[in-house]
Amino acid sequence: MSRARVLLADDHRLVAEGLKRVLTTEFDLVGVVEDGHALIAATKTLRPDVIVSDITMPNLSGIEALEELKKIDPGVRMIFLTMHRDVIYARRALAAGAYGFVLKHSAPEELIMAVRAALEGRIFITPILAGEVLDAMRRGQAQVVDQAGSLTLRQREILRLLAEGLSAKQMAQKLGISQRTVEFHKYRMMETLGAKTSSDLIHFAIKHGIVEP
Repeated sequence: MSRARVLLADDHRLVAEGLKRVLTTEFDLVGVVEDGHALIAATKTLRPDVIVSDITMPNLSGIEALEELKKIDPGVRMIFLTMHRDVIYARRALAAGAYGFVLKHSAPEELIMAVRAALEGRIFITPILAGEVLDAMRRGQAQVVDQAGSLTLRQREILRLLAEGLSAKQMAQKLGISQRTVEFHKYRMMETLGAKTSSDLIHFAIKHGIVEP
């Protein structure tokens, strides 16, 4: 009987090496990538049964990559493995269509269980957060998730560069757009999120996993 095919995405090489050892005990690891764009490309080429991905990665987060992949293949199955013990991350991941949410310090046992669940079409949430997530879903507290989900990919790119300390002019040069366009996106984000300063935008981006602290 052939083993299930798993694709791993994590930009921390030491962590990725440990995860590879865990996954290969039971599954066929078909590839390892380090950012969201590479994850999308590898998924199209390798067509894994399950994807195990970090949330915060360079260029494109794991959640953003999942949102793009869902447009191509609604049946794609992704599990998020993260250090962030926050119900907001879990809610946003599940809203994007994730099949699992596991904390890195809980691996390897929970990771194996999560992959097995995804293969069976079930959703696995780390027990530490399961109660909080289900309670939040019952109460319908989705406002912060909806706010993060309302940002475009371009706006998230600008948020990351803003967090790196780049000026509007530097961002425009890096992205190949005009400085006026950068300022327009910043204005729209501030309007959408109710932010008053660039610091408010950066704080939002860190809280919602768009950039790392």
